[in-house]
Amino acid sequence: MTQLPPVGIGTWENTGPEECAESVRTALEIGYRHVDTAEAYGNEEHVGEGIARTGIDREEVFLATKVHHESTGLGYDDVTETARASLERLGVDYVDLLYVHWPLGNYDPEDTLSAFDDLVAEGVTRHVGVSNFEPRQVETAMDVLDEPLFANQVEMHPLLQQDDLVSHAQEHDYYLVAYSPLARGDVFDVPEVQDVAAKHGVSEAQVSLAWLRSKENVVAIPKATTEDHVADNWASQNLRLDEEDLTAIDGIEREDRHVEYDEAPWNR
Repeated sequence: MTQLPPVGIGTWENTGPEECAESVRTALEIGYRHVDTAEAYGNEEHVGEGIARTGIDREEVFLATKVHHESTGLGYDDVTETARASLERLGVDYVDLLYVHWPLGNYDPEDTLSAFDDLVAEGVTRHVGVSNFEPRQVETAMDVLDEPLFANQVEMHPLLQQDDLVSHAQEHDYYLVAYSPLARGDVFDVPEVQDVAAKHGVSEAQVSLAWLRSKENVVAIPKATTEDHVADNWASQNLRLDEEDLTAIDGIEREDRHVEYDEAPWNR
């Protein structure tokens, strides 16, 4: 199984051309090697520009994007056309990971995922992923795909711990990629996280990311635009939480979602 770098740079809502390109460049020059974007984010061109500015060999960067049900559709032809257009916008010959962004709209496992299998065969993407899938939908995808499922990207942080999805990813050996791993800043106000941060003399962001990293098969893609935040998130890899720390965070009993609406898979 290809190793996914434990911390990546997320780019959702990072749509300013220069800010986006520079945040990606900064992240890669600091040491990041996992970059996440999506067709629906409207920033693939800027992400590609940021990668190009570094001069880092393409093979060293794990690049992921997604196909959305609303902006382009998830029929076979929709997927293949969108994926090829993403490559053009990104300025690359392939992506390392292509996700189904949501199992909604005209998503049909047989039709949609056959396109993903064919895109792997054609070299457009090296791996297939899904996003915002519940375990039952992941299992259907695994049954339909010829290619192994590489990842499921979901919202995950100390206030939404996703225990069932973590267990499922570990059992079936795919990655769980945590988006919004800082709960859009809410982790800074959680007493349990604050206490651990004070104990180690680090930021609450580093605690949240280290907690995620402590779980097998879980990686995080925090969004950051300033050099200080990009560097702070990267430094979380130097933090090792002890059992007392992990127990305190695991014991948080809140469940706060930031991406929520009636049609979401977990509400059906």
